[in-house]
Amino acid sequence: QVQLVESGGGLVQAGGSLRLSCAASGRTFSSYVMGWFRQTPGKEREFVSLISRIGDITYYADSVKGRFTISRDNAKNTVFLQMNSLKPEDTAVYVCAAGAVARMTPHYDYWGQGTQVTVSS
Repeated sequence: QVQLVESGGGLVQAGGSLRLSCAASGRTFSSYVMGWFRQTPGKEREFVSLISRIGDITYYADSVKGRFTISRDNAKNTVFLQMNSLKPEDTAVYVCAAGAVARMTPHYDYWGQGTQVTVSS
């Protein structure tokens, strides 16, 4: 079992920045691909970004490319999502996930509860 706890969400003005963290406990963190997804009411969970086990490979949704940066610290069992130049359409609950396979679809093994990000115009 892996437990994931997100933090760092909040209310920010358009153009601002937030840094999300996802702390993992349980089995070996470095054995998992980590992903960030986001969800808004009435919509399917949307892929945001993922990072490989050792952090050498990253992928981003086109909608966040160039603005968001994913990173991980395996010594601290934590994955981060630095979000810059935020837009109102980035408003969502951001959820981190851990899985054995790198996927841009929400087929991960473990999920956190999510953290709310609200971007005001």
